[in-house]
Amino acid sequence: MRFPFLITFLLMSTPALAIDPFSVYSLNAPEGCIDHDISQEMDLPTLVQIGICNNPSLNRDYMSVKAREAELGATKGNYLPVLEASASARKAITKNQDEKKKNTSSPYSGNIALSWLLYDFGKRGATTDQMKAYLDSDSFTYNAALHNLVLNVNQAYFELLSNQEVLKSAQESVKSYKKSYEETSKRYQLGMVSLSDKLLAQTTYQKSELAVLQAQNAIEKSSATLAALLNLPANTKFNLTLPPKDRDITVLETDMTVQQMIETAVALRPEMKSALSAQEAARFGIDIAKSGHYPSLSASGSAGYNDYWSGNKSYQMTANAGLNLSVPLFNGFKTSYNVDRAQYQYEKSVAFAQDTKESIEKEVYNAYQDYTTAVSSYKVNQEVLKSAKESERVAFVSYKAGKESILNLLTSQAQLAEARQGLAVSFYTVLTAKASLYRAIGRF
Repeated sequence: MRFPFLITFLLMSTPALAIDPFSVYSLNAPEGCIDHDISQEMDLPTLVQIGICNNPSLNRDYMSVKAREAELGATKGNYLPVLEASASARKAITKNQDEKKKNTSSPYSGNIALSWLLYDFGKRGATTDQMKAYLDSDSFTYNAALHNLVLNVNQAYFELLSNQEVLKSAQESVKSYKKSYEETSKRYQLGMVSLSDKLLAQTTYQKSELAVLQAQNAIEKSSATLAALLNLPANTKFNLTLPPKDRDITVLETDMTVQQMIETAVALRPEMKSALSAQEAARFGIDIAKSGHYPSLSASGSAGYNDYWSGNKSYQMTANAGLNLSVPLFNGFKTSYNVDRAQYQYEKSVAFAQDTKESIEKEVYNAYQDYTTAVSSYKVNQEVLKSAKESERVAFVSYKAGKESILNLLTSQAQLAEARQGLAVSFYTVLTAKASLYRAIGRF
């Protein structure tokens, strides 16, 4: 139910690009992605691996993180000087009035300029810290999307297996109803039962065949759902490995209380970490806005060469260097409003983080209740199936002996079919609820 080994293997953090002077590219694309033969039997970890490698929604979130990493690198570039070069070459033709001769020249020039922001009262630092916080937020959002994908694959996998079990149950019911119909037909020919009994058995038998068609339709739909998560054609046919039967996989692999689960979720959930990182970024936004009130100090320098191709002063060389102090005096109250906006954005992020925390707490509690209810239902269905099997056996024997009516037999068979299907569905409902609880805790 948990895949730390798989996720770690697929999301190894290595530099993504060769040109990365600030070492900002830390998240690499999923590794270990190979072509799988879909016709072969596949287990749940394999399905998760294919989904991580192929799911377009997850790939979109991955690209968002890469874009944010590049944005952080661009922000760090503000600490370095800016160097620019320019050059020009042209041909000039002049002709004065009353002169027959034209004067031609081919002047060219080259210039290089350097500017370097030395001090800005913390604006660059706050901007860099803000970009780091935004990167952390996007990275945690990507992790949350990864957890969601794992859960969705779990749910689709269990749903498909559940529908396959429902189909088997429906096919077993067809056999039972067919057996009852054949027995009733024999008894009708012997004059032991009425025509209405025979028709009732026939109708029930035919309706059971419709249940098979409905189960097959459900399988097709659940297969398409799983295929969509793996970015495969909708008509893909899956050969799935059944869950292990050497142990009780319905049992939680933790003895935490529900309160401990809630505390763990608040500490581990990537959504919570993303919200807190966004809150930190908003706090740095206030510092950035306030820096608009402060001056900045920068150094500048330039050098140039101009060649005029004329007379004894055919060229000129220039050079200069200096310090520039820029002091904001008035900008139409823009800075004040920017500070207010940053403050409001921060308060908004605080409220969002609190709302995220409360949502996680509620999600964990509900997931725990769903799991415990599913386990209880599964245990009840185990006992119900035992009783239904015995009831159907006794009813059939009694019917053959002429002690029971066809209605009682069909009722007991319907109860058996319902119990058989209920047990299969409740088993996979427990596994789905268990996966949802692990996702809610943040322990995938």
